[in-house]
Amino acid sequence: MFTVFAENLQSFGPIFLAVWAVTILCILLWPQRYFNSLLLMASLLVTMLFVSGFFGENGGSFLLICFLLVMLALFLVPVLLIINGIQLIRRESLSPAHLLSLALGLVIGVGEIAAVAYVLGTAYSLHWETLNLWLLALTLTVFYFSFLVLSFVAYSVFIQILPHRMDFDYVIIHGCGLSGGERMTRLLSDRVDKAVEVYRKCRRKPILIPSGGQGPDEKISEARAMTDYLLAQGVPAEHILPEDRSETTRDNLLNSRDLILERPGRKKTALVSSNYHVYRCLRLAREMGFRCTGIGAKVALYYWPSALIREFIAIFVTPGFLLWALGGWLLCLCPLLFF
Repeated sequence: MFTVFAENLQSFGPIFLAVWAVTILCILLWPQRYFNSLLLMASLLVTMLFVSGFFGENGGSFLLICFLLVMLALFLVPVLLIINGIQLIRRESLSPAHLLSLALGLVIGVGEIAAVAYVLGTAYSLHWETLNLWLLALTLTVFYFSFLVLSFVAYSVFIQILPHRMDFDYVIIHGCGLSGGERMTRLLSDRVDKAVEVYRKCRRKPILIPSGGQGPDEKISEARAMTDYLLAQGVPAEHILPEDRSETTRDNLLNSRDLILERPGRKKTALVSSNYHVYRCLRLAREMGFRCTGIGAKVALYYWPSALIREFIAIFVTPGFLLWALGGWLLCLCPLLFF
């Protein structure tokens, strides 16, 4: 047994360490790049291969079990998404945004049914030549885009568990609407609570920037509501710098950045938002040359899948990512050329 462990460490250990070292380094240096999500998936695959080496002759059985578990998880995904979509509609309301989880579950379910139909048609030599091509195209398409979403989800979770050194000069708090026009929602209060947690952990207390304007149906600005809450939590007024002109996430970052640049001294900045929203915030910050550390606040578990899907769609439709993703999709359909 010891010999098997030693041989595996010697032969595959350096590759395992190198892949994870590159992945962690890229995430720390460029946390906003989508390519990191693909690196993370590759690292998880290498980890499975590395662990299988410790099983010696039973390594193949271990990989087979892993493969079967992944397949089981894939077939459970649409079921869970549909259940989550129904739960979200019951708890919140019927709206296009709340239908995303349900719709994606149905689309993935159709793709998996197409995959099963294709396999059965091929296995039993059914004469479905034209139909099989369409089934294969649908299968490849659904699995390709499911992989993009899965890697995005895995990466969004992974960057939340990375440790952060609590040494910031500014903490931007992203607004997200008020209830009844003047009260903070649970989603927003969770963000502010996370910012207060960061504030208290910093030895040198940072300036908190509650960022959010006043919507047409709101009596006060989101920044005002957050400021009142921060004062009630014991944060001194001199450590609060409200930004009350923003209407979008991009505005939050641009206007907050301008406030920070107007002030002297060091400008090490953290942005706090809901955990599903952090990755897109970091991408926007990179586009405007604003270096930040992203810190996510918790959200209700039933709300998280639909919110994360919305974030993926918002990133997917950006011109650069859209062209890259469509190019990958065409490459994924290449097997059709051999039929």
